[in-house]
Amino acid sequence: MIEEKYRDQVVNIETSIEAIKRTGIKVLALADRYAKLMIPLQGNINHVGMMYAGTLFTLGEIPGGAIFLTSFDTTKYYPIVKEVSIRFRRPALTDVTVEVSLTPQRVEEMTKEVEAKGKVDYGLDLELKDMSGEVVALVSGTWQIRKVPGA
Repeated sequence: MIEEKYRDQVVNIETSIEAIKRTGIKVLALADRYAKLMIPLQGNINHVGMMYAGTLFTLGEIPGGAIFLTSFDTTKYYPIVKEVSIRFRRPALTDVTVEVSLTPQRVEEMTKEVEAKGKVDYGLDLELKDMSGEVVALVSGTWQIRKVPGA
């Protein structure tokens, strides 16, 4: 389910970056401090018939920005990625999804830190799952929220 107040963010996530748009990424759900995304197998198949590794990496990198959009004031802050690593566990032979969430307490702590220091790092550990719920890849990353100059 996509909450009405995040409808504009769906377009932002799915189409604002041309390379991501080409993957066919779809936002399945956006709510306060929560996002669920999917990338289809169709159009992302490699030379041996499974999902291309770069597509899986893209699906693992995007949640850091998606969760930012549903958790923080986008007029005062912006996100960047600092580091992302991926461990491939099994071939992805179907569409693949990822879910990400933050607690209200974590958002409050991060907001206080970015206000005090101008930036704050946040780590996410994510599971990329095929349509049967099998984990096809594990993603670990660090993103950063920065204060918009003058905000």
